[in-house]
Amino acid sequence: MKDIGGQAVIEGVMMRAGNVWTVAVRNPEKEIVIKKEGVRQLPRPLKLPLLRGVVALIQSLSIGIRALLYSAEASGHDEEKPSSVSLFFTVFVAFVIGIGLFLLFPLYATKLLGLLFLSINNSSLIFNFADGIIRVLVFLIYILSINMSKDIKRVFQYHGAEHKAVHAYEAGEELTPENADKYSTLHPRCGTSFLLIVMMMSILIFSMIPKEWHFMEKFLSRIILMPLIAGVSYEFIKFSSKRMKNPLVRFAAAPGLWLQKLTTGKPSHDQIEVAVRALKEVLETGEKEINVVG
Repeated sequence: MKDIGGQAVIEGVMMRAGNVWTVAVRNPEKEIVIKKEGVRQLPRPLKLPLLRGVVALIQSLSIGIRALLYSAEASGHDEEKPSSVSLFFTVFVAFVIGIGLFLLFPLYATKLLGLLFLSINNSSLIFNFADGIIRVLVFLIYILSINMSKDIKRVFQYHGAEHKAVHAYEAGEELTPENADKYSTLHPRCGTSFLLIVMMMSILIFSMIPKEWHFMEKFLSRIILMPLIAGVSYEFIKFSSKRMKNPLVRFAAAPGLWLQKLTTGKPSHDQIEVAVRALKEVLETGEKEINVVG
């Protein structure tokens, strides 16, 4: 059985199995349209533990952007295809905003709290615990804010449909919308859980930074350490997703599953149909039959 990864997009779902990914989108005529691509095989050194998590994250971002752009065009939400320059600028701005919102702001807020509560500045562990809690709160506020958008709610419903389809496949069921609908919209191997694990791991790893360092040194070290945190978090997700029967693993994975209740919604039959189609297409497509990109 192949490991399946996926992502909800605009009016559709992207699924990846090995070095093949497929995105299925419901177009304005209510038909399901398909896009398929292959991904180049990685050299063996890039598949080593920790390093493979960073590579997987970069690949996922690249594939996710391509799938999202295709879904916007196929669903009729974007009639003009963006240029490479505008796309690069958009991704760059999003990256800068993400760094400011989830790294710089929590760090500065913790520094200000340290002026009120001296114990925060006196202990690297307490400082980074407070920094981590603020980061999680910012993330929760961000998720709750975008949940107010009708379009985002539909994307979250497709996210739930994606999880249902993957559950049905992993249970050995015939891939039909009816069978997939029986399963949960929550899945332990999910990007939402991954982001929460990243935040938890950052508390531990950032605690290694000496408390005597200046503000800018702490900020830059956080950026430098992000690949390590991503690698460790990836290994945890990979480990825990295959051992969910273990009570300790279930306990550790529970917060990520709770958080998914904010990023998944109950999908309609039509949405599950799209997710099932994307999964069936990626399973049926051979790597030599399609274009290899990236």
